Amino acid sequence: MSKFIKTLLILFVFFSFNHVYAFDSSQDNPEIFEAKTISVKKTENIDDEFLGISQETQMITAEIISGKDKGKIIELNNDYTMVLVGDKFFGQHYTNDGVETYYFYELNRLPSIAFFTILFLFILFLFGGIQGIRGLVSLIGSLALIIYILIPSILGGYSPILVSLLVSSAIIVIGSFITHGFNKTTLSAVVGMMITIIITGILASIAVHISHLSGYSSEEAVYLNYNVDKKIDLAGLLLSGILIGLLGILYDVAIGQAVAVEELLRANPKIKRATLYKRSIRIGREHIGALVNTLAIAYVGVSLPLLLLFSSNNTESIPFTLNREIFATEIIRTLIGSIGLILAVPITTFIAIFFLTKAKKLSNSCSSYSQ
Repeated sequence: MSKFIKTLLILFVFFSFNHVYAFDSSQDNPEIFEAKTISVKKTENIDDEFLGISQETQMITAEIISGKDKGKIIELNNDYTMVLVGDKFFGQHYTNDGVETYYFYELNRLPSIAFFTILFLFILFLFGGIQGIRGLVSLIGSLALIIYILIPSILGGYSPILVSLLVSSAIIVIGSFITHGFNKTTLSAVVGMMITIIITGILASIAVHISHLSGYSSEEAVYLNYNVDKKIDLAGLLLSGILIGLLGILYDVAIGQAVAVEELLRANPKIKRATLYKRSIRIGREHIGALVNTLAIAYVGVSLPLLLLFSSNNTESIPFTLNREIFATEIIRTLIGSIGLILAVPITTFIAIFFLTKAKKLSNSCSSYSQ
């Protein structure tokens, strides 16, 4: 196992230090600044004939409070999120042929994010204890791998599916051992998760291929393809998203099954492997029923605006709507993820029984020898 971890680390170093970004960083980018609203001079409604709606706009006066123009008073139109005097927001500053233009970009939501982050940490430390802190360290490590390894490597032109498999493996190994320690139970869950991820990756690749999913089902993918000059495999990126999205719930399933095997074996050390497997699977089936439902409902929740949009269009039949790539992608994502969760139960159970009963026999033999 230590050799495998060393191999992963070598591969991560290679991917993180040898990537070349696929986009041109020399392009002119607007300056982002923060400003504070001094006054709202007027508010008016502009009728949008194309959309058939009335859009509210503001003419606001603001003071720039960050960047090279700090302290400068500006005026700009705002037709996005209405602001009040004293509100802080982010804007964009363009300079074209000596003409400076300022645009409203986003309301500053960082204070709200900071508040709920602090609340989350407080509740985590209060009720989670040392185990909650370990989980937080694991989460930080997982996010670091995604931000500093996965994203740069994909932008650098490496295969999204290969990078995702490597990063997923690292998240599984590092996160599991940090949270639950180095022991046979954790090792069983880690091996079970890695086997499940490989199988799920293969199934996802087959599903994307035979379903002819291009990866262009969202506006974000279209914009990304434009920004990186079509140098990213969007179908591979779709596979990457399926694997990364599965990790959180898969982790719960695998650890739960490994612990179930351990507890059953501890309650009855003489239990037969077949009986142990049968009882562990019984626990796993209850877990599957809840988690598959959770996964599906989570995807439905994310896609709720899309579902409402197409439900309001009565001209399309249900088969035609389901056949649309934007819907087919989410259906395939849910089905492949659910298959992975289901397979994780028997795979992890089998591996946990093998490791833990083997360890138990070895421990008993050593005790007998010492006597």
